[in-house]
Amino acid sequence: MALAACNVTTGDQYPAIGSRVANFENITAVREYRQCNADAIAMDQSARQDNAPARYIKSAELIAKCEAALGEKSSLVPVEERMRNYALGVQNNFKGGDVVQARSNLEKFKSTFADKDLYYADGSSFVDTMEILLGLRDYTALGQFSVANVNGVVKSELRRVRYWKAN
Repeated sequence: MALAACNVTTGDQYPAIGSRVANFENITAVREYRQCNADAIAMDQSARQDNAPARYIKSAELIAKCEAALGEKSSLVPVEERMRNYALGVQNNFKGGDVVQARSNLEKFKSTFADKDLYYADGSSFVDTMEILLGLRDYTALGQFSVANVNGVVKSELRRVRYWKAN
């Protein structure tokens, strides 16, 4: 009869503490990611104001570092937020003149966010625009611009380049 009153315990007297620690770590990771990206965006704005290519590169590197630091906790940040930040990194590599890194990061963007795209305010596609600007599509092919969802100014400039190369 004395055994019927015994309780089985797992040894963890405070299971809620482990859950709170995990939640705190998750919140901290997201907060650090957002602060890191805020710093990168501030650097991007500074680069734009001063027309400083080196700051564009530094901003892109910082964005890549933010993404890497997030690691396995990437699912905690909304996908669109991560896409916007990563896209800014691709653009900043391009603006800074590091076309090789911009191409590499665009490929990472496409593999990380498969079948997803961002759209500029004018409705043009981020992926299409960057592929053409980075030379990942043959912009000299006739009709290539008609199927690409890129800004009209970009299409016009690339048509102008094609014309002057041919004439």
